[in-house]
Amino acid sequence: MDTTYMFELLVNGVILGSSYALLAAGLAVIFGVLNVVNFAHGALYMLGAFAAYFLIPHGGYWAGLLLSAGIMAALGTVLHDGLLRRLPPDGAFSRTLLLTLGLAMIIQNGSIMLWGAGPRQLSEDARPQGHVMLGEVMVPAGRALIVVVAVVALGALYLFLNRTQVGRAMRGVSQNPTAALVVGISPTRIGRLAMALGVGLAGLAGATLAPVFTVSPQMGITIVFKVFAIVVIGGLGSVPGAVVVAFGVGVLESFAGGYGSAMTQSVSVFLFMIVIMLVRPQGLFSKEVRV
Repeated sequence: MDTTYMFELLVNGVILGSSYALLAAGLAVIFGVLNVVNFAHGALYMLGAFAAYFLIPHGGYWAGLLLSAGIMAALGTVLHDGLLRRLPPDGAFSRTLLLTLGLAMIIQNGSIMLWGAGPRQLSEDARPQGHVMLGEVMVPAGRALIVVVAVVALGALYLFLNRTQVGRAMRGVSQNPTAALVVGISPTRIGRLAMALGVGLAGLAGATLAPVFTVSPQMGITIVFKVFAIVVIGGLGSVPGAVVVAFGVGVLESFAGGYGSAMTQSVSVFLFMIVIMLVRPQGLFSKEVRV
């Protein structure tokens, strides 16, 4: 057994899992606080990638990433106030599902009209240069930075949710919105912040991939289903569960593709989800306080 090849698959799995973790954490925050199944998450991830594609050549890698995430977070507040907040409370789950699905179609087709359906790639001089050596495995700098950005962002999210008053308020709304309102916490403001955080994380995930892979309006279609599977496996609304499972799924897919085929890689996460749903329907890390 080639240990170097296995280590290379492990490294690739962690890189893939880092991107999944950013997306899944954002989706878990939105569902945990707003109880919204955001089918537009993949389309918003794609917009974050396009934002980085246009911003990085002018402002540099780090400025491009931060601006992309900030723009997407601002868009999240607009979507909350302009769409989600205005829906009537009765049948809210089904209404938001249909609304976000329609929003995803609008964003995707609007992007095709603006930028065309073909893939785009940043020029070589706009990408991070160099590489990192991990043992005998050479990792391009752009891929390594995906892991760095994900770890920093997820660490900041953990500290925010657990060590700040606003983060604890968000956890309170997630657990019991009515009780939170009684003690003076505004579910509307917390919901707006949750949407900004979730969409901002999706945009950051797309932005980290823009310097490494091609960018296209269709890039969010397949990944959104994988991320939904990750969130379901981890436990709906559980951010720690989503993050842990995201890295596990990244490694699973890497090994499934390395020792199997592209088809094996594509179906592995959904087979994993089916098994978990049969054994533990509430998810691996389901808990009372979801966020």
